Amino acid sequence: QVQLVESGGGSVQAGGSLRLSCVASGYTYSSFRDIRMGWFRQAPGKEREAFAAISPGGGMPYYAESPKGRFTISRDNDKRTVWLQMDNLKPEDSAIYYCAAFKSGGSWYDSMSVNYWGQGTQVTVSS
Repeated sequence: QVQLVESGGGSVQAGGSLRLSCVASGYTYSSFRDIRMGWFRQAPGKEREAFAAISPGGGMPYYAESPKGRFTISRDNDKRTVWLQMDNLKPEDSAIYYCAAFKSGGSWYDSMSVNYWGQGTQVTVSS
């Protein structure tokens, strides 16, 4: 059974940094390296939105416009881990952040393309 476990959330002041981790279990090495992974977030009263994803091999990141230049997604297939480095955080980045494993051929910006979700980790940025 596949599980995604996020960690690294917390409370920071604007301009600060956080690094989120997502560890996947239930995948073999060969199956995990074939999976596109990504991060979504959901703020109170808003829909869950995609903002970052990474290709199976790790060579192709995808970003939504908002966090581009401030967030960096990376992965280590040997460790079955995906990271999200978040710098220069803003209050509008406050949300629950979810790790996602995509279905084969799915669109990285579409929540309907997600096969597995993590439980979420809270990020709060104060001004």
